[in-house]
Amino acid sequence: MTVHNNSGSLAIDNIGSLITNDEALGRGPLGIIEHASVVITDGVVEAIGPAGAIADTRIDAEGACVLPGFVDSHTHLVFAGDRSSEFVARMAGEPYDGGGIRVTTDATRNTPTSELDTLLRLRLAEAHQAGTTTIEIKSGYGLNVADEVRSLEVASPYTDETTFLGAHLLPAEYEGRADDYISLVCGEMLAGATPHAKWVDAFCETGAFDADQCRAVLEAGSEAGLGLRLHGNQLGTGPGVQLAVECGCASVDHCTHLTDADIEALAGSDTVATFLPAADFSTRQPYPDARRVIDAGATVAIASNCNPGSSYTTSMSFCIALAVRDMNMTIDEAIQAVTVGGAAALRRDDIGKLVPGSAGHAVILDAPTHHHLAYRPGVPLIRQTIGPLGDFAG
Repeated sequence: MTVHNNSGSLAIDNIGSLITNDEALGRGPLGIIEHASVVITDGVVEAIGPAGAIADTRIDAEGACVLPGFVDSHTHLVFAGDRSSEFVARMAGEPYDGGGIRVTTDATRNTPTSELDTLLRLRLAEAHQAGTTTIEIKSGYGLNVADEVRSLEVASPYTDETTFLGAHLLPAEYEGRADDYISLVCGEMLAGATPHAKWVDAFCETGAFDADQCRAVLEAGSEAGLGLRLHGNQLGTGPGVQLAVECGCASVDHCTHLTDADIEALAGSDTVATFLPAADFSTRQPYPDARRVIDAGATVAIASNCNPGSSYTTSMSFCIALAVRDMNMTIDEAIQAVTVGGAAALRRDDIGKLVPGSAGHAVILDAPTHHHLAYRPGVPLIRQTIGPLGDFAG
């Protein structure tokens, strides 16, 4: 069940275990309070206290765990077409090289805007039902001026966190002319995209774009007033992490292959290392060792990377389970990574926590503790999602 709370007061009462993400309010780094209530007024947390709060509307949590809504800081939700055959081939041993992006580009270019909007709304509804209350959406399946701008126009009514990813892959019509394409991305394409985007991103990877080309995109985006993000170190070690730190990116995403120098650079910066474990699952890449990054003192996030080719899931619960099982993260660390970690990756301090003054975005589980999100993988444990994720319900 999804609940929108935009006006009046709402009390989530009889909470068995409340995760605030503020250790000053409760037990441990998650700031856990037992037998609690949360009062949300006009979409903002007004008070945290013992059970028994009074408001215009009351939801009885019946002793369940309540935590902040998930913050999914990396998705590619504006697309058309199906690439399930590519997944089947990978499961049979074919390697992933990112080339299937062109398949989705062809399908997206040939799909009417109204249909792209419908597909996006369905995916947003699915994500919200699975507990996501804030989501970032990238372009990147247009790869020409008109369709990159169109993708951002489709996404922007549903989230403030839109990202221009014209530098996703070299389109077929520019084969052998990567620098010409980057000039287009940094010029006419960026100019058209900027009114509809908050961020700029690039895919710094062998087979996509090199460090100099990505640096040009980031610098042009920064000059246009956009925040900076970067795909890096997915298929192997490379310059992505170092470039992201050098340019002051809010986040560098994938981080599957990290050197000691990469980890040292992340730890000495405010660039968030965003892990995308569902992509590693789908592409059969090795899972990153998040323990090394966390112990070094870097900030980490986990996101879904929802896209049709390498991570077709909107389930942050699935990502939590993968991180705990295969990335050497504790359950508490994984919960932080999908809430306050995702907020940090978006340079937001109003989401990812339940404290007075924060956004009233919350998830009620069908479980007594947050441990069940990893303990019971694949089970739909989201009972209610409270807080808007765009007007997808229309």
